[in-house]
This record gives sequence, structure tokens and C-alpha cells, in this order.
Amino acid sequence: MAEIWFYHLQSRPLEQVLPTLLERSLARGWKVVVECSSRERLASLDDRLWTYADDSFLPHGTAGEPDAAGNPIVLTTDSDNPNAAQVRFCVDGVRIPDALDTYERVILMFDGDDPEALASAREDWKKLRARGLAATYWQQDDTGRWEKKA
Repeated sequence: MAEIWFYHLQSRPLEQVLPTLLERSLARGWKVVVECSSRERLASLDDRLWTYADDSFLPHGTAGEPDAAGNPIVLTTDSDNPNAAQVRFCVDGVRIPDALDTYERVILMFDGDDPEALASAREDWKKLRARGLAATYWQQDDTGRWEKKA
């Protein structure tokens, strides 16, 4: 069963923190799938992962590309797992999937300044707890560092 982590974004936006978390996942030898809520958001994150640092980039592709299965990171708008990833990031309003058994870790990242995103994350937290599943809650401090809250 997957570890489930909630990341409450407060002081830094997704575009700033996602690349670092993806780097950490790759360093562990994991493949990653990032599910976005729209094609526009996917395109924006796709561009960001190529340009987030002057001296680095994250090797990735998008679902539907012929070589998606061979990419260490795949961006998608669907619930599929095109590269047999061990980690799934749910961003930009995407909810925690019901099927958790194919992942080692599922990460929900949500904007703490968005009341709708906050409410959805709370619903997912309660749903997981009702199923008897454990989840970990991380919140950004003022400097952007992650603090484990639950």
C-alpha cells in the first residue's frame, strides 16, 4: 500500500517546489507520474521542468508521446500510469486516486490560499482515514521549508 503525503503549499507556489521534489524522487530511483487538471497546466509545468534551473533540467515527457513509457517523469491529465511510476503527484486540484496499490507513494499538493483546494484536501484526508489508511501532512513554513504536522 502506498504512503500518502499531503503537501500544503503556502509560501511558495507549485512551480517552485515541484522540481525539487521530483529530483528527490528520481534520486531514490523512482519513476514519477504527475497528474494535472488541464492540458494548459500540463503545458505550463512541461515548460517549467525544462527551464527551472540554468544548470539543470528534469528529464520528462507527456502522456501520449510515443516514448512516454521510457521517461522517468511523465506529465498527464489522466489517471493512467504510462511509465509504471512508483510515485504519483496529484497537483492543481487533482484528487487522491482510489487505487493506491500500484504506487509506493502518492503525493497531493494543494494551494493553502485556495479555499476550494483546501476543502478538497480535507475531504481526501477524511476519506483516507475512514478507509483506515495512514497519511502524512506537510506544511510550508515562511521560508518554504517543509514541516511535518501530522
